[in-house]
Amino acid sequence: MITALFILIFANLSFFEHVLNVYPLNTSNSGFLLSLAFLIYALLVIMFTLVSFKYTTKPTLILALILSASVHYFMQTYNIVMDKTMIENTLQTDIQESFDLLSIKLFITLFLLGVLPSIILYKIPLNYRGFKVELWSKFKIIMLHIALIAILLFTFSKFYASFFREHKTLRLYPNPITSIYNIVSYTYDQVQERNIPMKIIGQDAAIPKIEGQRKIVIMVVGEAARADHFSLNGYEKETNPLLKQEDIINFSQMYSCGTTTAVSVPCMFSIYNRSDYNSRKGYNTHNVLDILSHAGVDVLWRDNNSNSKGVAVRLNYQHYKSATLNPICESECRDEGMLVGLDKVVSETKKDIIIVLHQMGNHGPAYYQRYPKNFKRFTPVCKTNQLEECSKEEISNAYDNAILYTDYFLSKVINFLKQHEKNSHTAMIYMADHGESLGENGFYLHGLPYFMAPDHQKHVGALMWFSQAFPIDKNSLKNRSNNEYSHDNLFSTLLGIFNVQTNVYKKEMDMLQN
Repeated sequence: MITALFILIFANLSFFEHVLNVYPLNTSNSGFLLSLAFLIYALLVIMFTLVSFKYTTKPTLILALILSASVHYFMQTYNIVMDKTMIENTLQTDIQESFDLLSIKLFITLFLLGVLPSIILYKIPLNYRGFKVELWSKFKIIMLHIALIAILLFTFSKFYASFFREHKTLRLYPNPITSIYNIVSYTYDQVQERNIPMKIIGQDAAIPKIEGQRKIVIMVVGEAARADHFSLNGYEKETNPLLKQEDIINFSQMYSCGTTTAVSVPCMFSIYNRSDYNSRKGYNTHNVLDILSHAGVDVLWRDNNSNSKGVAVRLNYQHYKSATLNPICESECRDEGMLVGLDKVVSETKKDIIIVLHQMGNHGPAYYQRYPKNFKRFTPVCKTNQLEECSKEEISNAYDNAILYTDYFLSKVINFLKQHEKNSHTAMIYMADHGESLGENGFYLHGLPYFMAPDHQKHVGALMWFSQAFPIDKNSLKNRSNNEYSHDNLFSTLLGIFNVQTNVYKKEMDMLQN
């Protein structure tokens, strides 16, 4: 009970801050606000009581303290919520990305709210009174707190009706209740995914044999690149000086499937639209790259991010986030290193080929590390992962320098493809996985639930480039480039670009079709 009270008071500041924004502290709301504190306390007591036995009480409570301290830090620092998507994103974050999040403030928070109370808890002797006595005691505690919850809900029913019906986002903030619930839910989904047979689609995929040049397509998956920081979309800073010199087609209204890499990357390559997609379906269904491979297209995935999020598990995959393969590594390995050796790759096959390059891009919060020093054009920059310590200008400048480096990287991709357009039809598709919040309304990074995420996290950079003789109607595509598109369109667009004939292709979703 003491642990529950400690967590309620010291690790739920974000929850009560958001509650007070909706229910200001005044005479009419004070009773409800107090009842809400008792409600969270009662839920914590019930949860801890259910899992606390002779040998599990201390380990369980210590884990709860450490988890609560960690979640409290990230909620307070970046204004995130620990829904199931964020749990998935967290568990799929690699060690190098985790280093970007480390700070003195994090360690102080973990020590004061996690480690120190855990040490005190560990030293407190517990008296175990036998199984039957303990079981009866637990039953009484649980029933008492269930009764308390019932009384609170009944007494303030008018408030709770609006709380649950109209303010669903507030339910994402109780710490660690939401985190534990979503960890259990995510774990259950992972177990279920392993038991579902793989759904193989597009087995009829074929490319008509037509005399002509083969196709070389490079698909660049961007990272955390929001559309409104591309000068191609009217941003006041010149973040795309090289791309504006190319005959590119910029899609100004592209929207992501999710707000995290773990969701957006597998979703954008899947047959499912955002409204139908979930990780279980994505994991257990072949994606568009699998279908292209079935049809005879060579597929290569090079990754300078964490990994392909399951998209390339059945394909040729190369990890470029270490100096073992990536020859351009400074403080970290650079995206342009993924281009090294591609000449050999395309020369070793006469078939159509698609090469996916998964960028590190604008991965936060350490934006200042995402570009070489000579791309530090916009100053002053934020040189810490503690974004709340920097001004809006400093955060924006560091972020924009990373966009500037992406501009350079994409121009290098185009120049590479130009070298091969004499003997091949070449094309580049760039599409960011999600956007990013840079402090607007107190939100940082990304990962908010889609229904509550601002456009900054969903409106993403996207563009295409085609060689002069590529067999598409570029003028028609340019005329439609300001239409609203989404990741949902990528599946059929990739099939269409290679003229793949299959029953899973939808012409109306192909961006290249008028």
